[in-house]
Amino acid sequence: MANQMEDKKILSGSPRITKVSFFGRVSAVIRQHFQQIFSSFSELWRTPFATLMTVFVLGLALSLPSVFHVLYKNAERVTGQWDGASEISLFLKKDISEPRVQVLINKLSLYHDIDSVTYISRHQALEEFKEMSGFSKALNYLDENPLPAVLVVVPTKNAMTSAGSKLLVVKLQREQDIDLVRVDIDWIEKLQAILALVVDIVIAIAVLLLISVLLIVSNTIRLNILSQRDEIEVLKLVGATNSFIQRPYLYVGAWYGLLGGVVAWLLTLGMVTWLQSGVMSLMGLYQLQFEIALLNVEEVVILIGIATGLAFVASYISVKQYLVKIEPK
Repeated sequence: MANQMEDKKILSGSPRITKVSFFGRVSAVIRQHFQQIFSSFSELWRTPFATLMTVFVLGLALSLPSVFHVLYKNAERVTGQWDGASEISLFLKKDISEPRVQVLINKLSLYHDIDSVTYISRHQALEEFKEMSGFSKALNYLDENPLPAVLVVVPTKNAMTSAGSKLLVVKLQREQDIDLVRVDIDWIEKLQAILALVVDIVIAIAVLLLISVLLIVSNTIRLNILSQRDEIEVLKLVGATNSFIQRPYLYVGAWYGLLGGVVAWLLTLGMVTWLQSGVMSLMGLYQLQFEIALLNVEEVVILIGIATGLAFVASYISVKQYLVKIEPK
């Protein structure tokens, strides 16, 4: 009986094992992750020069595809304005009378793919040619006006494409009073082909630069692991798991990508702003109202997200390749 009483005293005096709730465990894990995130950020600045050089190289590599994207986006807007400004010139037969011209104008106005029709008489065409050519005195000696009347047709928005303009030209050529249909579609097709080639080149360059980002971050994390080999061995000796040891390196890689993405955005903004004055002057020569479109908020988020994701993947690859090989001796 006495022994039983002593056993009860011993049991009552032993420390109690308390169970941690599920939410407590989750909050502890989240707190641990946040601690490692901020500690990994401070770890970057133990070597500020090397960190700044790495971040700048990443930003430079990421800014080139970003700048190409902005230039292509604005080139599409420019070609859209040129397509909208394209006109179709209809040279009428010389013997056509004014009433028949008016009938033809009314008929063309009913076309669903024609926005407006402007009539230029033979006399107006001759006067414009005199002003443009500078041979007004020589042209006064002509017995007859050699220029035909012209109808300037502006297609609707749906017919401003190359294919739509071709269909409209085919319909206009069927009109009996029209002698010649003239529209400059070839240069639009050539420009679109050039833009398609530029897109392929940009994609190839972007892929190469993104691969370089992977290699830069992977090599940086590898050097960090090798320089901290002794610390990793000590952590493994005291029982730290690989997942616990590798987590700060993954966050370091993500920080590299995040900072590199921000630098890429700033470089893109600076380069496009620097080019803006030259582009505005060029557009002024073509009498086009144009303003360069920069990266919007969604595109900036995508740029930084891609940079962070690539750097995280690169650090994961490097950690899996080198960290598991380090074992305490």
